[in-house]
Amino acid sequence: MTVPQPAPDNSSAAANGGHDPWAPKPAAEADSAGGGAAAPGRHWGREIREAVLVALPVAAVTGVLLGLLWLWRAPRVPLISDGEAVLLANSEGQQAIGADGAFLLFGLAIGVVTGAVVFVLRRRGGVAVVLGLTAGALLGSWLAWRLGVWLGPTEDIAAHAESVGAGVPFEAPLELGARGVLLGLPFAALLGHLVCTTAWGPVDPPRHPAELPNWREPAAPGAGDE
Repeated sequence: MTVPQPAPDNSSAAANGGHDPWAPKPAAEADSAGGGAAAPGRHWGREIREAVLVALPVAAVTGVLLGLLWLWRAPRVPLISDGEAVLLANSEGQQAIGADGAFLLFGLAIGVVTGAVVFVLRRRGGVAVVLGLTAGALLGSWLAWRLGVWLGPTEDIAAHAESVGAGVPFEAPLELGARGVLLGLPFAALLGHLVCTTAWGPVDPPRHPAELPNWREPAAPGAGDE
């Protein structure tokens, strides 16, 4: 037997001048209303803006702090002039290696704290926050290096030696012999953020199996015997 289908109710369409308000919107209207192809563009724009808002403050704060600490605590390489050439005052000194080590240690300490602070302030930021933290820490490490060199002893060694005179020790300009120490700050920042996310990050609530995609109700025992 065929069950008769109820006739469509056109009362709402007649009341609205022949337009059914419950009818699905065309694709053009859906795109103009905020759906469709415009959503991915807005999504990427929001992610990029989030990353920039994290990267710029991180670069500024870490760059200034690390640069000043390095300038304050880094060992200085003593030089001396004999009137004709500039020589190391102590040829067996380890001050150059100590300057690299100080930059690395300060960078690791500041990076861990920076990663934790970013996690607290942007707990639900996602991938954009991690990318912004990495880029900002890397830029901050480079700014710290250049700031320490700029505020430290002059890089014009010949003029400095001439000004102090022969036989008078003076300090060499700050410099990084191993440029790989620049990666200490971003590495520590990522590590600190990862540890905080693992320990205190948001956890998704457990989902019922029926809420999972492609889930089917298991068949009752013996249902396929008939």
